[in-house]
Amino acid sequence: MSWEQISPLSLDLLLACGIVLLLAVDLIFPRLGRGNAKLSAAVLAAVFAASFALDTSGSAIGGAYVGGAWPLLFKRIFLIAGIIATLGSSAHVERCYPQRQGEYYLLLLFSLLGMTLLAGAQDLILLLVCFELMSLPLAVLAAFEKNDSDRGQQRTPEGALKFYLVGVTSTAITLLGISLLFGMAQTTNIAALGAAAATPLSTLGMLLVLSGLGFKIGVVPFHMWVPDTYQGSGTPFVSLLSVAPKLAGFAVFSLLFLQGRGGWSHDWVPLIVALSLVTILIGNLLALPQRNVKRLLAFSGVAQIGYMLMAFASNSSEGLGVLLFYAAGYTVTNMGAFLVVQAVAAAGGDDSIDSFDGLSQRAPGLALSMLLFLLSLAGIPFVVGFWGKLYVFVAAWHAGLGWLVVVGAVLAVVALYYYLQVARAMYINPAREQRHVAISGSLKLAIVICITFVVGMGLYPNPFVEATSDAARHFFAIIDASSIALN
Repeated sequence: MSWEQISPLSLDLLLACGIVLLLAVDLIFPRLGRGNAKLSAAVLAAVFAASFALDTSGSAIGGAYVGGAWPLLFKRIFLIAGIIATLGSSAHVERCYPQRQGEYYLLLLFSLLGMTLLAGAQDLILLLVCFELMSLPLAVLAAFEKNDSDRGQQRTPEGALKFYLVGVTSTAITLLGISLLFGMAQTTNIAALGAAAATPLSTLGMLLVLSGLGFKIGVVPFHMWVPDTYQGSGTPFVSLLSVAPKLAGFAVFSLLFLQGRGGWSHDWVPLIVALSLVTILIGNLLALPQRNVKRLLAFSGVAQIGYMLMAFASNSSEGLGVLLFYAAGYTVTNMGAFLVVQAVAAAGGDDSIDSFDGLSQRAPGLALSMLLFLLSLAGIPFVVGFWGKLYVFVAAWHAGLGWLVVVGAVLAVVALYYYLQVARAMYINPAREQRHVAISGSLKLAIVICITFVVGMGLYPNPFVEATSDAARHFFAIIDASSIALN
């Protein structure tokens, strides 16, 4: 087998080799402890650095996988998210489950491997295998917190069980929908799905796929697992769970709807618009009364998915590029916010808003970091969240969805209320105690990485916008090339 045949998978192979290395080290040195986190972060950083040196263009596995700018962008976002999650988890994992550190990071890397493979899949079977490789380790990681504390013992089994049952159910629904699409197209090639006629069975298959993926990314009305799973699971893990699998879900959305059923957009675009509307509305309204910051961020995340759906509904290269930029900015923003929650909780507090009282006096740098993350989530200038929402609104407006833009803008103002509740606690409410908030060096580094991207992408968005736009254009070029090949 020549290098050209495997070069599109070179980064994934490097990551797989890193997983084998971590497994071998864990077996030989079972008491390595925090070294597992350092080795995992080093593997992810090495693969990320290699993404700038290796040529990943072309196709592999007989055309079932395609490399290039589109999957490469996803890989880089997932790798950065993995590095942040690994660094942010280090002290927490060592304190809460010292006997299972190797397993924790192995599961994390296996899930990331599934994510990095997803975007380039051009075959339904490969797509499903990658999606389950991503999802199953996450279900196990959601239950890791069960021995952490009394609170964890009460919350974790419920949240983990909901996550697992919803995951299994959504997979079954998605498989049934894909089987119907396969039955109509008589092929597992994603690009060839559009050749099938629009029949009641193919429409039903599309609805089932949309419902199954809706569960995966937490779209209303399939979002019921999100707050409980977030509240019960370990906060550093939730920082990854809240963003990376959602972006992977949008990669699958793009493959199945823009590429597979792009010719039948008049069938699915109205559904996406309706889901966007109710997701933004319900997510923001349910976040308003929350006093637990993890649940607040959970419902906030549901609303953020609604804005991403708004960009996806534009059904254009511009909209897809905007979606990728928004998702990239949201990834570092939301991960940073959850890691600050972890820092506050680790210092003797909990997940409630009251634990943030007087944080600006106890830990000024941490409070400023959280404020920047909240401003980014709210879409306030000039951090990355502002440009993300602005570009989404522009893309939706160009797609003729002006009324949805107005609704989204109004609800973005509503969201300010619950974000500013946390800011008020940090900067206005008096501190309940004067204990200084001390955080580990690895957690501090993870938060600094998030802040760097949030501020950097806000002050200099153009390089990132160009990268996401190039990825979107590459994706539509793949669609065009597939159409020519099929004809």
